Formats: sequence, structure tokens, C-alpha cells
Amino acid sequence: MTGSGYRKLGRTSSQRKALLRNQVTNLLYHGKITTTVTRAKEVRRIAEKLITVAVKEKDNFTEVEVTAKVPKKDANGARVKETVNGKKVTVYDEVKKTIKKDNPSRLAARRKILSVLYTVTEVPKDGKKVRKLSKKIDMAAKLFDEIAPKYADRKGGYTRMVKIGPRKGDAAEMVILELV
Repeated sequence: MTGSGYRKLGRTSSQRKALLRNQVTNLLYHGKITTTVTRAKEVRRIAEKLITVAVKEKDNFTEVEVTAKVPKKDANGARVKETVNGKKVTVYDEVKKTIKKDNPSRLAARRKILSVLYTVTEVPKDGKKVRKLSKKIDMAAKLFDEIAPKYADRKGGYTRMVKIGPRKGDAAEMVILELV
């Protein structure tokens, strides 16, 4: 092991960064991943730091009431149009919403998290209407709202590594890395 502070994993820096981002994203999305020991140790470093940041900032927001314009929909879910000066224009309703507004340090934390994680697109299980029903998951929100509250009273050590023996092809030592 060289004293460079991180493992190079036999890849160029861009490939390595992509690999680790992908694995960290999948670990936080699915709760566990199967990978080699050396990769798991690198993924764990990044994931633990992100969770720590999320735990620190999870309650640091203010509730703000805003008025949003929402398009009026008819019974079929289509937008209602009306003609103004010969042009068809969508009709909007004003709706009051309460939103969570990040305080500055939480915003910085959110940006730090998003600089590492990829966006996850959730595709319907049955594979029907994939384009219409796929939805993007906000991983930063998932970290703040779902993952961080679980670890609020825990001082680090958010992941666990379970060895599962060598891989068939090249006998690399494999582990399951999971959120505790």
C-alpha cells in the first residue's frame, strides 16, 4: 500500500471516480452492494462522510409558505386551455404550499452530496409505460429524510462489511457492503 491516501484500483482517475460514485450511489439507494474488498473500503470512506454530513444538517431548514402556479387540469388530467387574443393559453391556479427551505450550511451540504451521487431514475417494475412512469429520485433528499434520521444518535460506523468468499472468475475476495 502506497502512502497516497487512497487506493488507485488500477484505473485512470476519471474511471475511478465514476466507479466509486456509482457504487456509493447504489449503496445509498439500495442499502447494500456486493463488491470486492478493496473497492468496498474506498466506497465506505466516501459513503460514511456523506452520511455524517447529512446527519449534521438533517434538521437545519426553515418552513416557508410560498404561492405556486399550478396548471388547472380537467377530469382526464389534461391541462385546461382558454383562448386569449386568439392564442390558446393554459389556465393556472394559485396554490399555497409549505416548502422546506435549506439554511446556508444545509444547502452547502446538499451540494456536496450531489457532487458525489448520481441521479437515480426509478423505472416501473413491469417495464410498461417506461417513459411516462419513470421518476427521478432526489438522492440528497433521501439522505436527509430517510437515511440520516436512522443514524442520528450513532457516532459513525454506518456501514458493515460481510465477507462472502472468493469470486468465481478471478478469486477476488468479495464482500457485501451494507448500511447498518
